[in-house]
Amino acid sequence: MKTNKILSAVAFTFVLLTSGNALAQKEKTVMVGGAAMYPSKNIVENAVNSKDHTTLVAAVKAADLVETLMSAGPFTVFAPTNAAFEKLPAGTVETLVKPENKKVLQTILTYHVVAGKLNAKDIVAAIKKGNGKAVLTTVSGGKLTAWMQGSDVYITDENGGSAKVTIADVNQSNGVIHVIDTVVTSKM
Repeated sequence: MKTNKILSAVAFTFVLLTSGNALAQKEKTVMVGGAAMYPSKNIVENAVNSKDHTTLVAAVKAADLVETLMSAGPFTVFAPTNAAFEKLPAGTVETLVKPENKKVLQTILTYHVVAGKLNAKDIVAAIKKGNGKAVLTTVSGGKLTAWMQGSDVYITDENGGSAKVTIADVNQSNGVIHVIDTVVTSKM
């Protein structure tokens, strides 16, 4: 009798472990900033774990955009890294996260977001269809132009600044993130 209980416990544990392992294998993660990004989590739930996106997360919080980026979406987010924010003139980020600059910060951040889920293959297809360029309308109402150099995808802002997509297709439950190496800005 005692042996049967032990065997049942072992069998139950085996079922739990193998089903959990199957779920982990089913969910294809991408590593960003030293952390696995899970497609079953939303944009904010994943971004907070990336050590490369602490500035972006702080800015999203300061702009009161957390709830928006946790909503159903879907969204395509071009997510600048901490290094991208460091390219801005000294003091820019510190100034932008002040409460009195919330509207400006919201505009800058939503300029990095496109409504809908555009995976890399969708963007590349749009670029090819547009004879080398695809114009994307951002949530802020601005325009980003996507283009390619070799196999790399870039986006150019309304001021002529460009950012390279360094990690594409980081799928989220409410969209997709493409990591970029430069902060893009709209005409202000």
